[in-house]
Amino acid sequence: MAKKAETVSMIETFKDFKESQSIDRTTLVSVMEESFRSVIAKIFGSDENYDVIVNPDKGDLEIRRNREVVPDGEVTDPNLQISLSEAQKIDEDYEVGEEVTDEVDFSKFGRRAILNLRQTLSSKILELQKDAIYNRYSDKVGTIVSAEVYQIWKKEMLLLDEDGNELLLPKTEQIPTDFYRKGETARAVVARVENKNNNPKIILSRTSPLFLQRLFEIEVPEINDGLITIRKIARIPGERAKIAVESYDDRIDPVGACVGVKGSRIHGIVRELRNENIDVINFTTNTALFIQRALSPAHVSSIRLNEEERKAEVYLKPEEVSLAIGKGGLNIKLACMLTDYTIDVFRELDGEGTEDEDIYLDEFRDEIDDWVIDALKAIGIETAKSALNAPRDMIIKKADLEEETVDHLLDVLRKEFEED
Repeated sequence: MAKKAETVSMIETFKDFKESQSIDRTTLVSVMEESFRSVIAKIFGSDENYDVIVNPDKGDLEIRRNREVVPDGEVTDPNLQISLSEAQKIDEDYEVGEEVTDEVDFSKFGRRAILNLRQTLSSKILELQKDAIYNRYSDKVGTIVSAEVYQIWKKEMLLLDEDGNELLLPKTEQIPTDFYRKGETARAVVARVENKNNNPKIILSRTSPLFLQRLFEIEVPEINDGLITIRKIARIPGERAKIAVESYDDRIDPVGACVGVKGSRIHGIVRELRNENIDVINFTTNTALFIQRALSPAHVSSIRLNEEERKAEVYLKPEEVSLAIGKGGLNIKLACMLTDYTIDVFRELDGEGTEDEDIYLDEFRDEIDDWVIDALKAIGIETAKSALNAPRDMIIKKADLEEETVDHLLDVLRKEFEED
């Protein structure tokens, strides 16, 4: 009785596992059958004449053995055959050649068989656990999860999800100013799932640009609805980040939507990222204009681009240079990351003219055609000095203007400053 109770206990344990790990019924039944059949095959050399019927909902099973009825005295294999007289004790109508099915008490196979079954089940349960965790989190790569801090070590932090699965947040994936205590809840993005030697390891990240992107998707409904798209993110975790956004609806201001009224939307993200300073800018395919925006809050006077080498020479007034570079060089570093251009900053020097004020191109509409001015503004040139400092060939190519038109334009602008 004790052995039978032990077998039933194992089935109930397996049932509990099924409920906690969300293992589907088909897999559960298959593993149970396979485990029992494996032990039976080891005892008798074959399990072909056995039927294993598992009822995971009730936590019980039936093992039925099928044997052929043979004449008395001709039984050569008791596992496959039963004598006529023994068969008729079960049912007096049995005849030679028929098949007898009787229920077998697994506990009668002996303690070794039960121990063997326990080991087999434990092994398969462990495999199922690992497969379930791996499959579950492989589907969650790139999504945000919340988990409880369980253990904090020097190089990493161990977290447990709601099902008790172990998640790792390495020190390298933590924001430098992150500080957690055991029992607190931490949010991070699932960066990757490793599975070396069938041992799944879930790695989380709070420093990934994807974490910042997912936070914006949660806080800004327009992004989640597809009305605003995040085109590029540059981030120095815990310090500063720049995010370029674009709207597919002219009625929606993407920057305003991301920041929210009085910063209501972005404040929650900033707090989650330990007061990381976030700049939100409008994305544009105009490289020069995009670089100008990326260097915000600095005001750029002019830009010279080398598209082949992906380099940009940016000219600014002396008082704007420190803004472009930023504290510790963060602003220009993030601008380079965001635009994929190497940006070199230069002070704007025009001799005596450096003290002259610049003039917006719109002031020259009485001398220069509107469409010419609009073409220049479209490539990020909005002032007279920025046009004069830009390479002539670049203006011709980028603004798609005739050489004579550009020469006339530059002539008008030069005369303005010569007269001054």
